[in-house]
Amino acid sequence: MDWQAMIANWLDEDWVRYLLMGLGAAVLSGLAGWQERRRKHRSDPDKVPWLPWRDLAFWSSFAALLLFGAAFAFWIKS
Repeated sequence: MDWQAMIANWLDEDWVRYLLMGLGAAVLSGLAGWQERRRKHRSDPDKVPWLPWRDLAFWSSFAALLLFGAAFAFWIKS
């Protein structure tokens, strides 16, 4: 079996899709947390940021936990 078919078969699994979406949400959460930390350490921390980084960090962390849980549940079923 060639590697492209193996990756295609692997990506057809439901748990892999949820896992990849959860990893994307975790990366977004890390980026948002880093941006929020930068905002807290600048000279004018009350200046309105371009994006609500604190809210993005919270909700993407929550989404990542839900998606990782779904990936685990589908992994157990398969």
